[in-house]
Amino acid sequence: MSDQPSDHLSRLEPGQPIVHGGNRVARVSPELAAAFTAGDRLLVVANTGDLLHVPAEVWQVAAAAVDRAHRAFLALGAVPDEAITDFFDRFAAALADDDRFEAIAAANAADVASAAARGRSTTRLELSAAMRADMIAGLELWRDAPSGRDATLEVVDHDGWRLEQRAAGLGVVGFVFEGRPNVFADACGVLRSGNTVAFRIGSDALGTARAIVEHALDPALAEAGLPPGTAALVDSASRAAGWALFSDDRLALAVARGSGAAVEQLGAVARQVGTPVSLHGTGGAWIVAGQACDGDRLEAVVAASLDRKVCNTLNTCCLLASSAAELMPRVLAGLTAAAAERGVEPKLHATERALPFVDESWRSATVAIARADGVVAEPKVEPIADDQLGREWEWEASPEITVTVVDSVDAAVELFNSRSPRFVASLISDDRSEQDAFWAAIDAPFVGDGFTRWVDGQYALDKPELGLSNWQFGRLFGRGGVLSGESVFTVRSRVTQSDPRLRR
Repeated sequence: MSDQPSDHLSRLEPGQPIVHGGNRVARVSPELAAAFTAGDRLLVVANTGDLLHVPAEVWQVAAAAVDRAHRAFLALGAVPDEAITDFFDRFAAALADDDRFEAIAAANAADVASAAARGRSTTRLELSAAMRADMIAGLELWRDAPSGRDATLEVVDHDGWRLEQRAAGLGVVGFVFEGRPNVFADACGVLRSGNTVAFRIGSDALGTARAIVEHALDPALAEAGLPPGTAALVDSASRAAGWALFSDDRLALAVARGSGAAVEQLGAVARQVGTPVSLHGTGGAWIVAGQACDGDRLEAVVAASLDRKVCNTLNTCCLLASSAAELMPRVLAGLTAAAAERGVEPKLHATERALPFVDESWRSATVAIARADGVVAEPKVEPIADDQLGREWEWEASPEITVTVVDSVDAAVELFNSRSPRFVASLISDDRSEQDAFWAAIDAPFVGDGFTRWVDGQYALDKPELGLSNWQFGRLFGRGGVLSGESVFTVRSRVTQSDPRLRR
């Protein structure tokens, strides 16, 4: 006899129709039917028909983390700002302590070795000395930042009474992010504005995450006197844990970082239960060489935009037909310099219009390219269709870009606006009027005139970021593309009535 309520789904049948989107049907696969048991959850993504299986034990792990974070949020109002400051200071100090960090480093080394053995990318997984320093610096920035909790935003005085608009925490912020250990420091920034956080990290970095929680995060919370669960890890390696977390309607905000398709699916799951989302998925910056482009500057900018693969790395370069013969060698020189700095070979994708401007020595070469599953021999240059210009190259060690040739800067802008994820754009031009026209026409939240890697909250704004938003799914309301801990708040209204006889 099953304990499952009679109105709950307890099994699935192969081929079973599942209605989605109001007028469409998805079919249960034999594999899904075999895996599904009583107590499990089936999530249906309305706009795609994706059938997402969440095992009961995974659902319980996610729900328990949100329970802890929700209870902590309700208790956080009684905690003074000084305790939150102390938490950031203690968390930073724990990461800086070599004895404590030894266990974290060992866990990360094991994660990296495991990922490499499975042919997984380790580019962002390794907790290097630079990443450790950035985490510590980010936590110290939050330590020193003014508190936004209960800040007075506006005061309106009336006869006999006063209204104050006050900042307040949203609640529990749910995080799902790729296997990058440094996002711990980013995620904890929401505490500064009065929120708590429940987060799920990619399975490749789960061992590192557990070690950080055990040796740095939880001790810092306890020593600072913050409620248990103020920052709660969803301790599951299952991808379904992210779906379960984002299905919890107790979340005030759902933040996802990672690959475009996975982030889009997570966002759809959260939206279906009414949770607002902040998605940070598809990246890849574009550089356009303008009419007044200086070749030396272009070469330097290309090289500086390819020091490592992250979302703001150069992905697509547009040259004008009138100067392509002159500037293509400068682009290739910048790409080569970035590869040489890493001790590897570069990779180029060129459209039909761009190929004739690429030197024959490149077009005929076969080179060793570092991929997640090892070094492979590939053509140094490969053709790419125009409709693939927005494809983001997720390279490991070998810098990889696309280059195309257009008739004008306006044509490059049109390509960017229609085929890119509308994220980062840079125009290399010494003409101010050309720069102003580019700024007015380009549909991107981040626009510059040099290297693209400046797009980072901590680097540009001295504020650790929770993530960067592109405009792939529309512009953002009332805030910039950098989501930081201090920008996660709502507004409460408080009235003080001095005239007891007041009435409408």
